[in-house]
Amino acid sequence: MESNVRDIIIMGTGPAGYTSAIYMGRANLKPLVIEGFQPGGQLMITTEIENFPGFPEGIRGPELMAKMREQAAKFGTEFVGGSVTEVDLSRSPFCLTLEDGQEFLTHALIVATGANAKWLGIDSESRYRGKGVSACATCDGFFFRDCKVFVVGGGDTAMEEALYLTKFASHVTLVHRREEFRSSKIMSLRTRKNPKISMMLNEVVDEILGDGQKVTGIRLKNVLTGELTEHPCDGVFLAIGHAPNSGLFKDQLDLDDYGYIKTKKSSTETNVPGVFACGDVQDFTYRQAVTAVGTGCMAAVDAERFLETIR
Repeated sequence: MESNVRDIIIMGTGPAGYTSAIYMGRANLKPLVIEGFQPGGQLMITTEIENFPGFPEGIRGPELMAKMREQAAKFGTEFVGGSVTEVDLSRSPFCLTLEDGQEFLTHALIVATGANAKWLGIDSESRYRGKGVSACATCDGFFFRDCKVFVVGGGDTAMEEALYLTKFASHVTLVHRREEFRSSKIMSLRTRKNPKISMMLNEVVDEILGDGQKVTGIRLKNVLTGELTEHPCDGVFLAIGHAPNSGLFKDQLDLDDYGYIKTKKSSTETNVPGVFACGDVQDFTYRQAVTAVGTGCMAAVDAERFLETIR
């Protein structure tokens, strides 16, 4: 293999990316990890993780990511800051271009770029982002001490955000567009039992209200009756899902209708030989830290086997 070409490059530093790096490092393949715009991934904005094996007392997301990064570095992983702005998978070796113009060539690529929070897409949401509108309770909850806040969403993420915000806010209202929540039973039970949380079902956000400087309220629309109601509040937190970070691979890798990278059954192989996908950019169904770790391991094993075939 050419000396100026990497054996393996890993895009992304969440649980999947770090796990791939650990395995590739232990295989003495000197992996290069491109960290992306949010090193550590979504767990960097997660408070207590209670369901990750090996931590019976729980562990904070940033702490877990720091440990994974340290372990990857121990086995010879090299880290490069910044984000990839262009990927060329039509050539061999593959070429990756960073935002600062650096180019890297690699024989194999593991895509572990994760997913990002979704937004409502209304003008007032953009207008008041950072002024009362947030998609991260752990980042901004401290600023809403003794305030009334709304959380929009119906899954586990929404429940976690609402529960976390009760540490600071005087009251939290959960807004969901359906009659039933999509969250797990244990998270729904915890939320319903919390006296500082109330729920408004069959409602969607029509508008976020403010005085030009900060959020002052929220206008909801009942999906059954069409009735509009306004409610005073100090903050609105969005927890309505995530979108995979797969835009760079459009028209190069096969994606599903939601933008997740398609992989072969019981494998992390994509439609391009030598390119493997793992973690939340590939996993539409589970989207858990522990499953990301599992697919990160799979991607490393698949990539190592691929490299053996081209030596």
